[in-house]
Amino acid sequence: MQDAGFVRQAFAKIAGRYVLTNHVLSMGIDVLWRRRTAAVVAEMKPVWILDLATGSGDLAVEVQRQNPQARVLGADFSPPMMAHAQGRGMRELIVADGMKLPVKDDAFDVLTVAFGLRNMASWPDALQEMCRVLKPGGHLVVLDFSTPRQPVFAKLYQFYLSKVMPKIAGLLTGERGAYEYLCNSISAFPSGRKMEELMLANGYHSATSEPLSFGIASLYVAHKAG
Repeated sequence: MQDAGFVRQAFAKIAGRYVLTNHVLSMGIDVLWRRRTAAVVAEMKPVWILDLATGSGDLAVEVQRQNPQARVLGADFSPPMMAHAQGRGMRELIVADGMKLPVKDDAFDVLTVAFGLRNMASWPDALQEMCRVLKPGGHLVVLDFSTPRQPVFAKLYQFYLSKVMPKIAGLLTGERGAYEYLCNSISAFPSGRKMEELMLANGYHSATSEPLSFGIASLYVAHKAG
């Protein structure tokens, strides 16, 4: 179980510098990851998209840009973060907890979540709730950090997560403790085949994974049976 209360407080504190910090820590690669995610969504030709854990709207804005025919609704449990999304042009936003969405069953063609599932109180329960609000035949698209598969690179990445990233993020935001928690959560988060299996066990008909940037992030697509 994740500490949802701590996560809520942490994101409220770092909201003002969240986007800048992400770009610095990833050396700008996170922009490319979101573009790839939005391109995958565009191939599905959705009409109604929910971007869950939308935060400052980074993914939602890119998804809207590549899917001009679709409506994109952003949902997050942190109003301070969504204030930044609003400032970036997001107009359809709701305050909502991903564990209990105020949305009817079978509502969306696609549900996207970038770097948010990892911080939810229960991954299985969150996946089931996402499945509930997807239309039959709909798709869940998850972008998140993962563990590189090559042992040497995995060790280097773990050193960066545990020793380097929290220090840099602490200097940028003044909230080193928040990033120590978030970095530790990456190591515990299932990735690759383990995430596919978790999706299949919680309501989805099929699931695939695509490693990005040598596997430091992964893009998952799960399909709800029609």
